Amino acid sequence: MDLGVAATGLLTGLMVGVTGMGGGALTMPLLTLVFGVPPLAAVSSDLVAAAVMKPLGAAVHLRRRTVQPALVGWLCLGSLPCAAAGSLLAGSLGRGTESLLKELVGAAVLLAAITLFARMLLSRRESTSDGTRVRPVPTVLLGAVAGLVVGTTSVGSGSIIIVVLLLLNRGLSSARLVGTDLVQAVPLVLVSALGHLVAGDVHIGLVGSLLAGSIPGVLAGSLVSARVPDRPVRVLLGGMLVTTGLMMLGTDVLTGVAAGLLVVLLGTAIPPLRNAMSRRSAAHEHREVVG
Repeated sequence: MDLGVAATGLLTGLMVGVTGMGGGALTMPLLTLVFGVPPLAAVSSDLVAAAVMKPLGAAVHLRRRTVQPALVGWLCLGSLPCAAAGSLLAGSLGRGTESLLKELVGAAVLLAAITLFARMLLSRRESTSDGTRVRPVPTVLLGAVAGLVVGTTSVGSGSIIIVVLLLLNRGLSSARLVGTDLVQAVPLVLVSALGHLVAGDVHIGLVGSLLAGSIPGVLAGSLVSARVPDRPVRVLLGGMLVTTGLMMLGTDVLTGVAAGLLVVLLGTAIPPLRNAMSRRSAAHEHREVVG
C-alpha cells in the first residue's frame, strides 16, 4: 500500500464527509501532480474508489431522510447515459492524448471552485422547505452535463451538481442538497467506474491505497460534520481547487499556490459581502413598504 496515496484518500474522504464535495476535484489532480500517476489511470482509479466511498455518505442521508427522491430520479435520467458515454470517450482518447485529458480536468476543477464560491455567496439561512418543486427539463439537462463531465474527468459529481441544485431549487435545505447529491452520485459514479473498468484503465493497487484512506476519512468527516464550522472548510477547499486546477493547466507551483492563497483571502470576504447584500435588500423592501 502506498502511504502517500492513502493520505490523499484520507484528505479527500474528510472533505467529502464534511462538505459533501471535493472528492474527484482533489484526488485526480493530486495523484497526477504529486505522485506522477498518468491522468487516465488517475481518473479511472479515482472513479472506482469513489464508487465504494460515495454509498457510505448516501446511506447516512437515506437513514436521516434528507433526500429528495424526485430530484434523484430526474438527475439520473440525464446523467447515467452521459456518464457511460463520457467513460468510453476518456478510454478512447488513448495515452497519446492524456495531456488533453489533463487540461480538461484542470478546467473542470476550476469550474468546481467557481461553483463552490457561488454556492457560498448565494446560500441563505437553513430553509424549512422540503424543496418539493421540481423542474424536470433543466434537472435532466443538468444531469446530462454532469454525467458527461464526471465520466470523462471524474470531477463534478458533488461540487458542480450541488450548486446548480441550489440554483434550480432555492427552497431545498442544505441537508437535502447534500443528501440528494450524494444519493444521485452513487449510480452516476458506478456507471462511470464500470465504463473505465471495461476500458481496462484501472490500477487495482492504486484503488486499494485510496480506499484505505478515503473510507475512514469519509466516515470521520460525516461524524464530525455537525461540529466543524462549514465555511472555513469550504474556503480552504476552494483555495486548494484553484491551486490544483491551475497547475493541471500548466501553471507553475508558485503561481498556483499564490492564486490559491488569494482565493482563500477573498473567500473570507464573502460573508460580509452577502450580509451587506441582505441588508441592502431589506432596506429596499422597507422603503417600498413605507412608500
